Amino acid sequence: MKESSKSDSRNSKTPSTGSLPLILDIDKFKGEFSFDGLFGNLVNELLPSFQEEESDSAEGHGNIGGSDALANGHLRAPTDAAKLLQGLSPLFPEVDALLSLFRDSCRELIDLRKQIDGKLSNLKKDVSGQDSKHRKTLAELEKGVDGLFGSFARLDSRISSVGQTAAKIGDHLQSADAQRETASQTIELIKYLMEFNGSPGDLMELSPLFSDDSRVSEAASIAQKLRSFAEEDMGRQGISVPSVMGNATASRGLEVAVANLQDYCNELENRLLARFDAASQRRELSTMAECAKILSQFNRGTSAMQHYVATRPMFIDVEVMNADARLVLGDQVSQASPSDVARGLSSLYKQITDTVRKEAATIMAVFPSPNDVMSILVQRVLEQRVTALLDKLLVKPSLMNLPSMEEGGLLLYLRMLAVAYEKTQGLARDLRAVGCGDLDVEGLTESLFSSHKDEFLEHEQASLRQLYQAKMGELRAESQQLSESTGTIGRSKGASLASSQQQISVTVVTEFVHWNEEAISRCALFSSQPATLAANVKAVFTCLLDQVGQYITDGLERARDSLTEAAALRERFVLGTSVSRRVAAAAASAAEAAAAAGESSFRSFMVAVQRCGSSVAIVQQYFANSISRLLLPVDGAHAASCEEMATAMSSAEAAAYKGLQQCIETVMAEVERLLSAEQKATDYRSPDDGIAPDHRPTNACTRVVAYLSRVLEAAFTALEGLNKQAFLTELGNRLHKGLLNHWQKFTFNPSQFQRFHMKVLAKVPLSLFWI
Repeated sequence: MKESSKSDSRNSKTPSTGSLPLILDIDKFKGEFSFDGLFGNLVNELLPSFQEEESDSAEGHGNIGGSDALANGHLRAPTDAAKLLQGLSPLFPEVDALLSLFRDSCRELIDLRKQIDGKLSNLKKDVSGQDSKHRKTLAELEKGVDGLFGSFARLDSRISSVGQTAAKIGDHLQSADAQRETASQTIELIKYLMEFNGSPGDLMELSPLFSDDSRVSEAASIAQKLRSFAEEDMGRQGISVPSVMGNATASRGLEVAVANLQDYCNELENRLLARFDAASQRRELSTMAECAKILSQFNRGTSAMQHYVATRPMFIDVEVMNADARLVLGDQVSQASPSDVARGLSSLYKQITDTVRKEAATIMAVFPSPNDVMSILVQRVLEQRVTALLDKLLVKPSLMNLPSMEEGGLLLYLRMLAVAYEKTQGLARDLRAVGCGDLDVEGLTESLFSSHKDEFLEHEQASLRQLYQAKMGELRAESQQLSESTGTIGRSKGASLASSQQQISVTVVTEFVHWNEEAISRCALFSSQPATLAANVKAVFTCLLDQVGQYITDGLERARDSLTEAAALRERFVLGTSVSRRVAAAAASAAEAAAAAGESSFRSFMVAVQRCGSSVAIVQQYFANSISRLLLPVDGAHAASCEEMATAMSSAEAAAYKGLQQCIETVMAEVERLLSAEQKATDYRSPDDGIAPDHRPTNACTRVVAYLSRVLEAAFTALEGLNKQAFLTELGNRLHKGLLNHWQKFTFNPSQFQRFHMKVLAKVPLSLFWI
């Protein structure tokens, strides 16, 4: 925007009448047009002078309204002080000039609008004309494209027709060529077949193809085709191949050809196998691979695979088998131990794995189907080499005639079996890693031990019984030896020592548990299914229950025998009243000896009861820690074993109960003997007049209390819980009743009875009188 002239004076309040009209350029309105910018450009030449005048006047009046001026010419609402000044001077002195400017601008804008409207009208006309031409052109193009599409459709249809015709011709030509080729091959095959259908067994007049070593592969392929054709023809005629082989002189049909072809194929196969063997000895893998490829046409190469595996040194060298036995079993089989066998098997199986790995490299390079060859090789290793070793290592013992413990017993066989099975399973895993094709090597390994696993449980139970019997025999021998060594000491003392030697031993029960634990580990090794494992574990654990139950029951019975012998000894020295003093003294001395034997028997039985409880606790702990988790997966197995455990211990409980009853009888017999022997009639008489009463306990009371203190110490140590409470209650009741019966034999007044009664109660432990 431009102005032709400017205002001459800053204080002019009217626009200059001689100013030229504004010139507005249309280009100014192009692009990003802003009305605020246009307005600001129009008034900026007049507005600054007015702002300066206003600012000067505002300074003289306290700067009233000075901050209300804006850069674009707008003012804020005037304050009250500014309104007072409006009567002195105009608020906007340049308004007239601006109005004139705005009018000129408006006129120019109207002119510009008219110009633009005219241009727009011309442009519309031009656009309308061009659009008409464009539509006409498009219509003509559409007609041309439609024609072109029609031409292309006709051309495509023609090309398709020509292509189909060419394809048919090509198919006919290809079919004709195939028929010609087939006919040509058939003619050649018929010629070859006629050569084989000559005289039976005559293979001398054959074409050079069948004798040329350089064309062996082609000859083998043709021979196989001829065999298939001849056998198919014979099959249609209803003639079987075996009948032809048995009657090669027949002249009807192709029987002679089939027989001659079979002979030729056998001869060719043998020739190829011989060449394969020669190349194998020279390690010529390329020649071996060529022969194997040709032999694959005969029964899928099975003969070549089996021949290669059968000719491996580890299957035909007897020294290899002997070396295996020496490595595992040593020079003498009977002296081999499970640990030595384990080391030997680990070393041998490592050698076998390395050998198979080396053979696998050759097989991969030679045979077209290496997985099939690896299956045959691994199967041969397990069935021949490993089986031969296991037959020497695992000689199944007879259950009717068990091997002696000096030879290791059944336990040696079972340990050997476990070691062999575990190591052979490891060999199977290693062979699987090397590669064995589709062979179920794990199942084959299991089959090697099937006969042993079928009777494993019976051997395990028989072994546990044999170990138990051997241990019992050992304990009896030790007892007998001790009894013989103490024969000079005295019969009663030697018998007592022998009886103590046969006491229940926790160490022996722990040994039973160790045997059973080892047997359970073998059950876990040989039993893959949870149900089978639970059944085997239950059977083996039942053996432990029988052994422990029998052992502690026998121990308690032996301890009871001592109590019975002591009771018989006491009864032997019970005398009447009409005996001499000398006889009475001898009987009293013997009674003291019988009492000592009874007390010793009491202590021995209490020790047996204590060890019995410890033994049962060991079995229960073993059941909770090791057996329960193996039985829980099978419903009812755990509860059945718990019931069997309770049943097995019931006989021991019955023996313990009878023995405790005998212990009470022994204690009461000794108390009654002491009271009868030591109690005097004067102990309960009233003191003479003038003599102070004697409150000291009597000799009978002192000895009874001392005896009870000794035996009760043993009872308190051996018994626990409710067993202790029941025993002491019964003993207290019997003792109380016995004391009352004893005191009733004497004459005394109530005060004396109470005094002597309290003396006894003061010495006897109150726990005996739990009622």
